[in-house]
Amino acid sequence: MATPPDQQPVQPYGQPPTIIINNSAAVSAAAVIGGVGLRRRRQSIWAHFWLLMFTAGIGNVFYAMHVSRWNRDRGL
Repeated sequence: MATPPDQQPVQPYGQPPTIIINNSAAVSAAAVIGGVGLRRRRQSIWAHFWLLMFTAGIGNVFYAMHVSRWNRDRGL
């Protein structure tokens, strides 16, 4: 069954649905709260190095606890 050159082929189904993806609002709302972007605080290798040199490693424990608590309190 050939289609004549001046006609479109007949589709057994209707037009495909129009899909609109709008994820810009959700991303901006989740990333920015109160105008300040919340980012996970990371451990600094240099802070650990200098704390190791000056506090014999005890400062590293307190620094790691501080950063972990900061992230946990903010749900990050």
